[in-house]
Amino acid sequence: MSEDKPHQNLAIIGHVDHGKSTLVGRLLYETGSVPEHVIEQHKEEAEEKGKGGFEFAYVMDNLAEERERGVTIDIAHQEFDTDEYYFTIVDCPGHRDFVKNMITGASQADNAVLVVAADDGVAPQTQEHVFLARTLGINELIVGVNKMDVVDYQESTYKEVVGEVKDLLNQVQFNTEDASFIPISAFEGDNIAERSENTDWYDGKILLEALNSLEAPEPPTNADLRLPIQDVYTISGIGTVPVGRVETGTLNTGDNVSFQPSDVGGEVKTIEMHHEEVPKAEPGDNVGFNVRGIGKDDIRRGDVCGPADDPPSVAETFTAQIVVMQHPSVITDGYTPVFHAHTAQVACTIESIDAKIDPSSGEVAEEDPDFIQSGDAAKVTVRPQKPLSIEPASEIPELGSFAIRDMGQTIAAGQVLSVNEP
Repeated sequence: MSEDKPHQNLAIIGHVDHGKSTLVGRLLYETGSVPEHVIEQHKEEAEEKGKGGFEFAYVMDNLAEERERGVTIDIAHQEFDTDEYYFTIVDCPGHRDFVKNMITGASQADNAVLVVAADDGVAPQTQEHVFLARTLGINELIVGVNKMDVVDYQESTYKEVVGEVKDLLNQVQFNTEDASFIPISAFEGDNIAERSENTDWYDGKILLEALNSLEAPEPPTNADLRLPIQDVYTISGIGTVPVGRVETGTLNTGDNVSFQPSDVGGEVKTIEMHHEEVPKAEPGDNVGFNVRGIGKDDIRRGDVCGPADDPPSVAETFTAQIVVMQHPSVITDGYTPVFHAHTAQVACTIESIDAKIDPSSGEVAEEDPDFIQSGDAAKVTVRPQKPLSIEPASEIPELGSFAIRDMGQTIAAGQVLSVNEP
């Protein structure tokens, strides 16, 4: 990977079975990010199992049991290079339970590719993921109309699907003027890295061109330091080592830092990245670091490290805008699911539903509704059951979004509007 190119986090979203894994495999393959022998090995294995042609998807499905079931579950972070950027593909949720990975912490994407199968069009999760992308502030959407090979590369089918997707995007006020709608076949490779003769009616950008022409995100280097803690280790000879990813700002040796909500702090003695000591860490860096006077039991996963003189916010209550994706019945005041924000997981009570929002306009549709249900957007007041460090999305977006989970599934996603500190 060349480190001198700007970096982008890219989400690949869309309905299960619309071909996300195959597309990711194809992107990795076409950009030379997967060695040829690995592909060959996958190809042989796929053929043995009577699934010839699935080698691209196989690149992604590293777990044997998943292969047996023929389902992609968890796509780890994958990286590929284009002429302009080096991309990390962050989690491609297809199954509902993996939506939370897209929402919390390190997987916040700058831009997204929405995969819609030409033979199926807009499906329930297509809507859900577009809703999410909008809620999470994804800037630009590239739409891949996939499986064009299945519909004989018909322009009329492509146009129908584009119409459906445009309606959906307009509903949630995504700017469709800027969106590219690319007819592709991840399976056959049409319009991914090379222009396809099968779609001579299409003259827009192909996928890699569209990825290259995305706007570069500004890294939040000048913001205040925010480093959510993933784990805390004890390493002999060093002592206590919290580990996490710098979301915003920089961490330097010699800095005085504070961990919230544990409310302890000290001076940063050493920072280690990729098993080497470094003087500083920037947004996107995964680091282990040691802080003078901090013991293993003083801090925990879910704490956020920030500057001692301006520590991370701790919420007694907070207001948020949420989108309910799925709930078997209705949500009323007093409902207490688990909120997943960055690396924290805390039970929180929805104290009041303050307004129902029209998702298409963002305007208040109803003040103080009695309940909300699947498909609704709302403003709510939330009380964490134990201290939680989060920030308003308008100030530090990286620490301002969360997923709400209950009954083993992600039921809603949201963004923090304001934090009321104790």
